[in-house]
Amino acid sequence: MGLILFIVIAIISFGVQWKFKNKFKKYSETPLMSGMSGKDIALKMLHDNGIYDVQVQSAQGRLSDHYNPADRTVNLSPEVYEGRSVAAAAVAAHECGHAVQHAKAYSWLTLRSAVVPIVSIASNLTSVVLMIGIFMYFASGNILLLGIGVAALAITTLFAFITLPVEFDASKRALAWLDMNPSVMGDSIEHRGAKDALKWAAMTYVVAALSALATLAYYASFLFGGRD
Repeated sequence: MGLILFIVIAIISFGVQWKFKNKFKKYSETPLMSGMSGKDIALKMLHDNGIYDVQVQSAQGRLSDHYNPADRTVNLSPEVYEGRSVAAAAVAAHECGHAVQHAKAYSWLTLRSAVVPIVSIASNLTSVVLMIGIFMYFASGNILLLGIGVAALAITTLFAFITLPVEFDASKRALAWLDMNPSVMGDSIEHRGAKDALKWAAMTYVVAALSALATLAYYASFLFGGRD
């Protein structure tokens, strides 16, 4: 049952990723009437929220956009940093939404940041420990390493679910700010496009969390279900 669930969610995940990439491509080709770049939009949103100690910089890689609370930087991929499209505006505002969360001590972001060191250790352990644990389980019935691997996997799964409210709230803040700034995005069609793009971006986090849960259920079934 666990394996079937894992396969089903993997197929859904592939579909959502495909949909998101197509949406991003579509809105990346939809020019922003204001002509502002992603960098311009990020700086304006930060300043409008009274944030002047966060740097906006270009990051390498496609769809590599993220906010780093450790060094207080908004990192935008080249197509977003330099882009003047609906997609660039949506992504830039979303990442700045995380900076606003940080400035306002948003509880879910604070929690996620606090558990990052633990999750980093757990994620490094997971794959190797699970692989060896499964081998030992079938070879000798020893469940010690498998139990450690499942526990580490449970931590990374919990992190995936903690991430969900953080991402949804950042998009909510981004869209609210864009709605109040017609000089950035005044056209209702542009705003609907930004909302659509961010919706599908959020869905990738949802399926990632569900995929992590399915993986956890699969390995936990060995631990608690026996070998019959």
